[in-house]
Amino acid sequence: MRFIINSQLLLENLQSISSLLTENKALPILEKCLFKLENNKLTLVASDSESVAVVDIPLEETTGEGAIAVPARQLMDTVKTIADLPLVFDIDLASSAIDFSAGTGQFKLVGEPAETYPEIPQMDSGDVSLKIQSDILTRAISKTIFATGNDQLRPAMCGVFFEMKPDGVTFVATDAHKLVRYRRSDVLPVKERSFVVPKKALMLLKNMLSLRKDPVEVNMDANEKNVFFSFDNVHVSCRLIDGRYPNYEAVIPKDNPNRLTIDRAPFLGCIRRACIFSSKAMPQIRLSLSGATEMVVLAEDIDSSSAAKERLACQYEGEPMEIGFNARYFLEMLNNVETNDICLEMSSPSRAGIILPVSENAEGEDLLMLVMPVMLN
Repeated sequence: MRFIINSQLLLENLQSISSLLTENKALPILEKCLFKLENNKLTLVASDSESVAVVDIPLEETTGEGAIAVPARQLMDTVKTIADLPLVFDIDLASSAIDFSAGTGQFKLVGEPAETYPEIPQMDSGDVSLKIQSDILTRAISKTIFATGNDQLRPAMCGVFFEMKPDGVTFVATDAHKLVRYRRSDVLPVKERSFVVPKKALMLLKNMLSLRKDPVEVNMDANEKNVFFSFDNVHVSCRLIDGRYPNYEAVIPKDNPNRLTIDRAPFLGCIRRACIFSSKAMPQIRLSLSGATEMVVLAEDIDSSSAAKERLACQYEGEPMEIGFNARYFLEMLNNVETNDICLEMSSPSRAGIILPVSENAEGEDLLMLVMPVMLN
């Protein structure tokens, strides 16, 4: 088979799926990218056995049809050094020989027969559970993915929980120390579904969506084993995480009479400075709340005899309190809030604190972050 494709067009599409092209000793063919030529269209397929990305590229000049697994890393490294030129591919499917040329350069690779490439999961035609704009989906992933866990003994926490109901869609992530619940009431599912999507697949999806200059509509559906995302010329599928997701609503405190409202930027800077003087093993900060207009932030490292103390203007309603938090968790959360002010709701030093943005949320958006306290010495 033979086809001509622009070098930069091929490179951009290969790079968009390259995160799946990793070393795979169990299935070495997955280290290659499947090239499939059919109906004047080149289809690129990459997989890590858990996730699959498929990209369709329309072409004008093609001869023959077929498929072959191509050494993608070697091809990408070559194309990176080639200017914006047409690439001419001549592929002998019988011998798996791949010849391609650009300008005066001629190159040769050896692929593998496509028959040994694993079967690609397929979504049922017309079976769509959710239509969502790419900017909203990307935002939902960004707001939640940092809170996912890494404990393989609790696999459900290693992904983001998608919960689709008639009144909207909810995205949840937690590692048992922190939790994020992100709701969109302006996205109405076609069907009620709930499932957990692995974070690696979501990072791939987010990166592919970020390459779009303008928002696009994403169709999403899931069966018992896989979830499918499709937009423009791209199809992404991944295996769902097995197991029941924790009852996240049950861990969110409902009665929080102590309410701190503070400017996010100075608070963020204060915590960053406090981290420098806290224990490297446990970067703990202590919030001392006793007045209505001022808060004291403290940190110390007993091993190095270093300490920090800083006063910040705030609005506080509630009983005097001292409460400790992991500074890294707090930084992660504040970095994912965009409003000028944030509100920290608390009930007691031993119960979770709730971080909420103060107004300025996007229309139809509801964000709640929970962080567990730490024991104070």
